[in-house]
Amino acid sequence: MAASTAPLTTLVMKFGGTSVGTPEAMAQTAAIVHKQQKESPRLVAVTSALSGVTDLLLNSASGAARGDIQTFQQAAQTLKSKHDAILKSLIPDKATQEQVGQEINLLILDFANLCQAISVLGEATPRALDAVASLGERMAVRLLAAVIAATGTQSQYIDATRIVVTDEQYQSAHPDFEATQLATRSVLNPLLDEGIVPVVTGFIGATRAGITTTLGRGGSDYTGALLGAALPADEVWIWTDVDGVMSADPRIIPDAFTIDELTYREISELAYSGAKVLHPKTIRPVIEAGVGLRVLNTFNPSHPGTRLVANHLARPEEKVVKSVTAIRGLKLVTLEGHGMLGVPGVAARTFGCIAATGTSISMISQASSEQAICLAVPLAAAETVMQAIQKEFRWEFERKDIDRVWATSEVVTVTVVGEGMKSTPGIAGRVFSALGKKSINVIAIAQGSSEVSISFILKVEDTRGAVQALHELVIK
Repeated sequence: MAASTAPLTTLVMKFGGTSVGTPEAMAQTAAIVHKQQKESPRLVAVTSALSGVTDLLLNSASGAARGDIQTFQQAAQTLKSKHDAILKSLIPDKATQEQVGQEINLLILDFANLCQAISVLGEATPRALDAVASLGERMAVRLLAAVIAATGTQSQYIDATRIVVTDEQYQSAHPDFEATQLATRSVLNPLLDEGIVPVVTGFIGATRAGITTTLGRGGSDYTGALLGAALPADEVWIWTDVDGVMSADPRIIPDAFTIDELTYREISELAYSGAKVLHPKTIRPVIEAGVGLRVLNTFNPSHPGTRLVANHLARPEEKVVKSVTAIRGLKLVTLEGHGMLGVPGVAARTFGCIAATGTSISMISQASSEQAICLAVPLAAAETVMQAIQKEFRWEFERKDIDRVWATSEVVTVTVVGEGMKSTPGIAGRVFSALGKKSINVIAIAQGSSEVSISFILKVEDTRGAVQALHELVIK
């Protein structure tokens, strides 16, 4: 088990889908909880749905909206077999096995009924999709609580709709922290006082009226952080299937290694720049509450993983670049024109019309002359974004104040991250030199005022070479 410098009386541990997705994985997770509860008597577990289940649920609902009833009927059978495999393998008590099995079957029936209703209506509303998506965690939490109990550790499952209070922004709800804190303490503290491990559904919450919401994909991390901040816990541990946060994607860099320690600012940049280990929203609650955070590997629990801290005192031997990430599936949309020079409000109008399309902008680059604005957007959204810009600036196009809006072919954003970059002279030159030696052309560049990261837009075919070249700045 990962070591800590001080006893952790109150601890929240969140387990991802791969940590509970098979009988072997869930057995390992239950063993981790059983062992850690002896060291941390006030222990809360948060679980995601079994790996692949949320996608299965949402794809079935989308298919039902198109009139496809076979997909959700087949999915119901898949859900039953996936959960039954764990139920029969890890819960020896027949009475418990039957009870949990019945509860899961009722949830699968709810799923089928919801999809049938969506099929009749021919529409899957955000509220309906949240109701469907929540079922994965609701099934998983019953299984995990029972499996933990089978190890001899008292546990009780808790539906997060009882404790995570949100607004009505379905599919990406925003928690009301004060209300969540009151509910969390009211529901969980009595259980913790009795030495019971509450096993809580990640990802989901409810409005004040009790209507189910979800926190957005990957939101189980967010649930863990919210509960950790609300109790408060000494630390929050995020259990996944890798040994913490890596210096690069090991599929590109075979000798990529686990980073021992990162600051909250560094992990925030990595989360938004393509690192898949941690949900971006997770950081805020723990920063504000002063709660420690650690990323660990369920399948290698003795590894210390990555510790996340508010501030980091750099050692002389440390490298200023900590990690290199890459995001593919983007296009660079450029708005340009001589008439934009010095005209106020062009950037605001551009961002406003793109926001109205619901598109997320991953990177912005603008020349100081204001004659061009470059925006990295998802590949599938590029045409929609250009149409929105053309509509917003139709008069400027007619007057020739704006010359054109156009998009590149697919590009990649490569980002180098490191807190030490802001105090190291010449780091940008070293980064550009590394790319230049590989004859890699930079299409656009962006660097935040915090100077913790530098992002580049490159051709897709340069991804591997760029990551390899920049990773040398990490290991040298």
